[in-house]
Amino acid sequence: MPYFEEIELGDEVGPLVIEASDDGVLEFCRVWGNDAPSRFTDAAIAEKDRFAGPIVPGIMSMALMARLFTDWAGPEALKDLDLVFRQPVPHNSPLNISATITDTRQEDGENILECDVLMTGPEGQRYVGGKALVSLPSRT
Repeated sequence: MPYFEEIELGDEVGPLVIEASDDGVLEFCRVWGNDAPSRFTDAAIAEKDRFAGPIVPGIMSMALMARLFTDWAGPEALKDLDLVFRQPVPHNSPLNISATITDTRQEDGENILECDVLMTGPEGQRYVGGKALVSLPSRT
């Protein structure tokens, strides 16, 4: 686990390289309670909605991006994740999720990191971007 005192502005978190497979999206939709055929799980519906193929639900993209921080600093570390969805996220393609530390501060007794976070595709497509707030423990 990283400690607040070890972090410097400009440090990178990640990358987390992950793929949202057809089966993974289908399982996510089942757990989410949205298992009816939709643009997330059905190619014909996705094409009717003007997508090249089924897309990853926004809430699943958010969960994948949150995983970058929880894998790095633990499940309690992520305090806020504010995202902008720029392009549909496709199935079965490598997703590169990384973050850059843009601010460090102590606030209300917590050690806070502010991060720019980005999900990109294999050819640099910018799918989802935003900001995250992460709380880290002190070494002492």
